[in-house]
Amino acid sequence: MKANIGLLQKDTAAVSGILTVVLSNQMVLYTKTRKFHWNVSGDSFMELHKLFEKQYKQLEEAIDETAERIAKLGYKAIGTMQEFIEHATLKEAPGKNPTQKEMLKELLTDHETAITGLRQNIEDCDEKYNDAGTTDFLTDLLREHETIAWTLRRYLE
Repeated sequence: MKANIGLLQKDTAAVSGILTVVLSNQMVLYTKTRKFHWNVSGDSFMELHKLFEKQYKQLEEAIDETAERIAKLGYKAIGTMQEFIEHATLKEAPGKNPTQKEMLKELLTDHETAITGLRQNIEDCDEKYNDAGTTDFLTDLLREHETIAWTLRRYLE
C-alpha cells in the first residue's frame, strides 16, 4: 500500500534516494568504527576502545532509524553490503590497519563529510521536496555527527 502522507510520489522517491545514501554512509562509518574498536592498540587502548564502542552503538541506532524513515515514506531500505558500498559516498580502506591517530583522523574526516552531505540533504528535503519530517530527522542526525566529530577533533588537538 502506498503511503498517503501529503507528499508527491516523485518527492518521496527522491527523498528515499537521499536517505539511501545517508543509510549507506552510516553503514560504512559503522563498519569502520567497529573495525577500529576491534583493532585499536597502544597507550590509550581502553579509552579509545570504549569511545569507538559508544560511537558504533550510536551509529547502529541511527542506521535503524534511517531505514525506518525510508519505510515511513513507503519504500524498502537496501540491506546488503554490496548495495551499501554502491550507494555510499564514504569509502572503505580494506587491508589498512591505521595507528590510533590515523583512526581518529579517518573517522573525523568521514563524519565531517557526512555533516557536509547532510546539510545539503536538509536543504533539499526542506526546499525541493517540502518534507518537514525528513528535514527534522536529518537535522537530528546532523547534530549527532557534529557531536561525534567534535569529540574526535578534541583527541587530535
